[in-house]
Amino acid sequence: MTPDKLREIYGEPSPRAAAKNITTFDKHCRQFIEHSTFLVLATADGDNLDVSPKGDPAGFVEVESDTTLLIPDRQGNNRIDGLLNILAHPKVALLFMIPSVSETLRVNGTAEILDDPQICNRFEMKNRVPKTVLRVTATEIFTHCGKAPLRSGLWKPESWPAARPVATLNEMLRDHAKMPVDSIAQAAVDKLYQDTLY
Repeated sequence: MTPDKLREIYGEPSPRAAAKNITTFDKHCRQFIEHSTFLVLATADGDNLDVSPKGDPAGFVEVESDTTLLIPDRQGNNRIDGLLNILAHPKVALLFMIPSVSETLRVNGTAEILDDPQICNRFEMKNRVPKTVLRVTATEIFTHCGKAPLRSGLWKPESWPAARPVATLNEMLRDHAKMPVDSIAQAAVDKLYQDTLY
């Protein structure tokens, strides 16, 4: 497959789609980020790719300037795949989501890892301060249409499964990694989440 062949298959982007990229956070971007409770962070080390979910109450990402964002890194499993990737290859991509809003906001740029206590302390949540904060300098910003969330029924509870359709996290860990677990019940997983959320 070649770029010319793909263009032959898909055609050219619409003028609106081609012209929507911006490089600074205008009032609409700022409003979107202010109300976003969830984003996906894509990183790479030059060979491998990783995608990490990030979520907190609305406003957890701070628009630091017209071109920079601050994103706290909350407690997790300490794999730090994304952070290690950023040290090797600082280019990142972000996809912001707002529950009930079909459109998403995409941000491409470069990231740096900050451990400055004055910055980290600004993101304290439930008496827990993040160990690091990402500063992302945007190089490309644009809104993405809502067709995929609409097709998936992502924000339509009536389209959601009536019961959990997959195994619990503990059951997957037991089977994937051959790890002993105290309980495979979802209630045990939910308790772990509540105990270690922040």
